Amino acid sequence: MNVFVIGIGLIGGSLAIDIKAAFNEAVCFGIDANADNLDQAVALRFIDHKATMADLGTADVVILAIPVDVALSVLPVVLDAIHDDCLVFDVGSTKQKLCAAVADHAKRRNYLAAHPIAGTEFSGPKAAIANLYRGKANIICEIEKTAFKLQERAMEIFTRLGMQIRYMDPASHDKHIAYVSHLSHISAFMLGKTVIEKEKNERDIFDMAGSGFASTVRLAKSSPAMWTPIFKQNKENVIETLEEYIANLTQFKKMIEEEQFDEIYKEMEATNHIKTILKGIS
Repeated sequence: MNVFVIGIGLIGGSLAIDIKAAFNEAVCFGIDANADNLDQAVALRFIDHKATMADLGTADVVILAIPVDVALSVLPVVLDAIHDDCLVFDVGSTKQKLCAAVADHAKRRNYLAAHPIAGTEFSGPKAAIANLYRGKANIICEIEKTAFKLQERAMEIFTRLGMQIRYMDPASHDKHIAYVSHLSHISAFMLGKTVIEKEKNERDIFDMAGSGFASTVRLAKSSPAMWTPIFKQNKENVIETLEEYIANLTQFKKMIEEEQFDEIYKEMEATNHIKTILKGIS
């Protein structure tokens, strides 16, 4: 099985590692705009060979692990290049625009829209790790538009990698992911910005930063090259979540100003319910 990974950073690299471990017959080819990334991936041995887009005719599986804005132009090119029995899936954090971009493509049946909910704040080939996807949800959109035999191939890959499959339409996916992922990243970036700006005048502030601050701001170390296009593609949903978040922050600030600390206690106590919702999620 010839597996071509386009974009061999954390997400694509981790997929290559696990696919090679799960499928003895898998041969992984890497395509990346950054030549250094290719060299690192080969040196780390999760890519067997360097490749180019011209080689896609030999692919049995193509994985797009590139920024979502780049995927809009690359996916149709990939579909043009592959043979009729090749599976193509992406792992991007937005789905509506990508699905729309290939809705009328002659090889739409070869494409599966996927989004594994997994990752870290690190990027690049050296960030790739084994078992990144084990036990993680993988959101599948518009599965009915993918050829059945290619659905089966995709599900075998996802199952062997330990993913838990969920199905959702692209619009619902983009709306929900704005709340549980995109807003979290914005909050971390802005918290980091606020503290950095304050630290300019108060040099001791990071000496007082404990594990709570570190875990809260962890996502601020994520790649701007990946996240800026996500915010752009999911602009309407991101704005909606920000408006609700800002309203909650404004209300919390008002309660503090008015010394409504009993109400603050009740708000936090009610929000503690999230412990039950997120039980078992690491």
